[in-house]
Amino acid sequence: MAESKLPAGVAVPRAAVAEGVGLTSERARQRMVERVQAAGVGDAGVLRALEAVPRHHFVDAAFASRAYEDVALPIGHAQTISRPTVVGRMLEVLLAGWEPAARRAARVLEIGTGCGYQAVVLAQLFGEVYSIERIRALHEMARAKLRPFRLASVRLVFGDGQQGIESAAPFDGIVIAAAGLEVPEPLLRQMRVGARLVAPVGAQEQSLHLIERAGIDDWRLTVLDGVRFVPLRSGTS
Repeated sequence: MAESKLPAGVAVPRAAVAEGVGLTSERARQRMVERVQAAGVGDAGVLRALEAVPRHHFVDAAFASRAYEDVALPIGHAQTISRPTVVGRMLEVLLAGWEPAARRAARVLEIGTGCGYQAVVLAQLFGEVYSIERIRALHEMARAKLRPFRLASVRLVFGDGQQGIESAAPFDGIVIAAAGLEVPEPLLRQMRVGARLVAPVGAQEQSLHLIERAGIDDWRLTVLDGVRFVPLRSGTS
C-alpha cells in the first residue's frame, strides 16, 4: 500500500474554498448544518465540523449548486459523496460517550476515502485520521482535494479497505463508507478494546451497524437506522 502524508497545519484555509456561485458564504454551510440538526444529529462537535468544511470543494463543478443539499452526489467511478445527514449521523454514533480530550487523542480509520470530504470532517474531530481508498483515481483525486487544507493529522492510503491498515492499528474508531454483507474480520481485529466501528451492512436492505469491542474476543452489535450505500468491494483498481 502506498501512503501519502499531507503537509503540516490544522486549520481549514479560506483558500481551499472554491470560487463563485454564491457557495463560498458561511451561511450556505450553516443552512446545511441546520438541516442536519433538524434530522436529529445533536452532537455539537459534529455540527461544528460539518460547518467548517466546504463541501462544494469536493464535488464536480457540475454539481456545485447542489453541494449543500441533503443529497448524495456522484464523484465518478460509480461512487458518491454521502448525504450530510448520513455523515453527521454516522459520526455522532462513532463519537457517542467520548470526552472532548479523548476525541482529540484518538486514532480513527476511514474505509473508502472517495473524494476526501469525510476525511477532512474527521480531522476536525480526531487527533489522527487514516483513510484508505481502493480506486487509485479517487485516491489521487482526494490527495489533490486535501492538499490546500494542509492537514498533518490525515494520512491517505491506497489499498484494499477490507484489509484495513495493520501497520497503523489498533484504532479507537473505524467508519466504513460502503456496505458489505458483513464487516470484514481484519477490521474487527484492528479495533482497540473499547473502540467503536460504524458501518452500513446489507445488500438490497441495508442498515447502520454499531460494533463495540468489549474484550479481546468480545464484540457487541447494535443495529440502527436503514441506509443506502454503494457496495463494499475487495481488491484495488
